[in-house]
Amino acid sequence: MNRSHPRADRRPSKHAPARAAGGRDVSRGRPAFERSGSKSAAAGSPGAKSRASAGAGPKSPVSRRADPGTTGSKPAGSKRAGPGRTQLERSGPRPAVAERPRPEPALPRDDSAVRVLCVDAESDGQRIDNFLLRHLKGVPRSHLYRVMRRGEVRVNKGRVKASHRLRTGDLVRIPPVRTALPGTQARVPASRLAPLAEAVLYEDERLLVIDKPAGLAVHGGSGLSYGLIESLRELRPGRELELVHRLDRETSGCILISKRRSALRELHELIREGGMDKRYLALIVGELERPTVGVDAPLKKNVLQGGERMVQVDPDDGKPARTVFRRLGCFRSDSGVLTLVEAELITGRTHQIRVHAAHMGSPLAGDPKYGDETANRTLKAQGLARLFLHASALSFQLEGAERAHRVESPLPDDLERFLSALEPAA
Repeated sequence: MNRSHPRADRRPSKHAPARAAGGRDVSRGRPAFERSGSKSAAAGSPGAKSRASAGAGPKSPVSRRADPGTTGSKPAGSKRAGPGRTQLERSGPRPAVAERPRPEPALPRDDSAVRVLCVDAESDGQRIDNFLLRHLKGVPRSHLYRVMRRGEVRVNKGRVKASHRLRTGDLVRIPPVRTALPGTQARVPASRLAPLAEAVLYEDERLLVIDKPAGLAVHGGSGLSYGLIESLRELRPGRELELVHRLDRETSGCILISKRRSALRELHELIREGGMDKRYLALIVGELERPTVGVDAPLKKNVLQGGERMVQVDPDDGKPARTVFRRLGCFRSDSGVLTLVEAELITGRTHQIRVHAAHMGSPLAGDPKYGDETANRTLKAQGLARLFLHASALSFQLEGAERAHRVESPLPDDLERFLSALEPAA
């Protein structure tokens, strides 16, 4: 199959540059007092009281005080009945009546044994976090990251980061985890799935390019039960879909998804060698001083106490990063001059375009993290409701392909409307 979708043939923006059934494991994952028997049987058994008093050590942390009204128990201080008792009363305590079983809530399964998996050739080059997600269905991504930070996941007996890439023959130690029962994982709302089914820009037997909407994270975690990749997996069950790269939650546009492990490895290698061309449309506050401006500024990623990621320019400890900005047009707004630019990523660091734009003194319009707060308030009043950053084009050529792939996405309607309402600057 090799087909382009109708959205891929849409006319580019005039501002764009030319060219399971549920189940329950009853033997594990339940509290000790649930496995020991029903409440009524424990309280009402004729020998229960004598057993409890005969050998007694310290009380179990999960033991519970008997309810005085339970059959077979006798309130403290009660007097023995006199000779006028009925035959039934003199015969001893009533036998416990079995309660009707109550439906139990679905509890997570407890994979209580440490597992060691050997990485096969199909998983060669895969990130450890994606490897774990594939083998631990239903475990929240946030929980996996937590056990990795604590050093409970080991590769060849050593601690690793979530970004570590596996090699064939590696031994991965997986600690005991609690996994959700089949059918209990959070489902993606149909209102999210329907637009994604129509957002395919390009597809063949190895890969998929999606026009990601703004506001949708690429994956779940950090309080999000689902993201783009979880949504696509629900739309296309049985496929080994994986993110090839990432976009910020508020960034819209082209994102590449692999459909085969071999394609994922090849695309990652292509990115490492600089063989993938990624272009973005962005609106910056201020005027670009020259038609083309290159920014070389090493970037360092920091994680704040609450888990928020912040990136800063750090010449000493930062990783090399380069962005090229090309001026496409200038506009007047209530906050002053705005410039529409095409941003080309030479490297692909987290928040690179946003931090480099702020570093050169012209932050992105609508950027809540690195932007100009005063300008953002003014632009919001004019109709800009989000970060003005759109992944407009991807170009790459896979091994054996006769020609390079180039996939484009026009500006979304909300950004196009805002830009069209501005007055061009002379």
